[in-house]
Amino acid sequence: MIKEDVIPAFFTRAEDEPHKSRCRQILKSHPEVTQLIGRNPWTFVALLLILTLQLGLAMFFGLKGLEYWWVMILTAYAVGAFTNHCLYVIIHEATHNLIFKSRTINRCIGVLCDIPNVFPGALAFRNYHLKHHAHMGDHDFDGDLPLEWEARIVKNSPVKKAIWLAFFPVIQVTRSLYTQKVKTIDKWVIINLITVVVCDVILIYFFGWNAFFYLLLSMFFGLGLHPVGARWIQEHFTLVDDQETYSYYGWLNKLSMNVGYHNEHHDFPSIPWNRLPKLRAMAPEYYDTLIYHESWTKLLLNFIFDRNYTLHSRIVQEEFYQK
Repeated sequence: MIKEDVIPAFFTRAEDEPHKSRCRQILKSHPEVTQLIGRNPWTFVALLLILTLQLGLAMFFGLKGLEYWWVMILTAYAVGAFTNHCLYVIIHEATHNLIFKSRTINRCIGVLCDIPNVFPGALAFRNYHLKHHAHMGDHDFDGDLPLEWEARIVKNSPVKKAIWLAFFPVIQVTRSLYTQKVKTIDKWVIINLITVVVCDVILIYFFGWNAFFYLLLSMFFGLGLHPVGARWIQEHFTLVDDQETYSYYGWLNKLSMNVGYHNEHHDFPSIPWNRLPKLRAMAPEYYDTLIYHESWTKLLLNFIFDRNYTLHSRIVQEEFYQK
């Protein structure tokens, strides 16, 4: 067992990340997977339904006032977390231009998704997430990697890991500002910021602070200390040095638009969320042989209480780590 005062280092790999080579191998063995590449405009319909539900609940709790504060918190955890989490999945789809062909329209969808999130981050996410795919494991580009000082503060303390995960929405957005070779702030990020702030003000003015707090809680639960928040651990955290991306195949994928199929997504980022299970079914010899997770809840608890898990439990490219 790792003691709390021991500061580990990131795992390193000398070779290139595995997704490009596995993509080539799958295309050679199963050329039919190219039929899955495309866009899914029905994702926009899902967005409209989610917006209607989440904003409707926010208005309801805003009008009810403080007398139902405990119902508001329970609803934010049991319902709002899932809806806001799906909004981030749709932001992810829009980032890869998997909803409509137009990049501008996909950017606008990202801004629209951010309205119930009350904290603008969709277009900043777009800027650094595409670099995460192209430069996975390089701190200069990959905003998904914990920073060295961040990992040293948290260490392997269960309390600190729980706090880190609870505030992950803020940490993830602000961390992107430290990626030295990615221009995070641009005109679309400013548009995103202004739109969300204006919508926050309108919501508070007409429906009160309770409406705002419901959405804020939903956002923090949906990306933080909640079973769906374990997605951030599932994707790239590891306790071994020979696999840096993991998929999740549990039932919560049905409420999370298949976001658990992360190896599949990294191999083929041009396949939309609804077709990722078909990719796995077409090439089972490539995916069923990898380590994968079956429970986000179990992973969440393991990450917090297993002292072998730290923020250093990630694989980085060796040459980048030695900079």
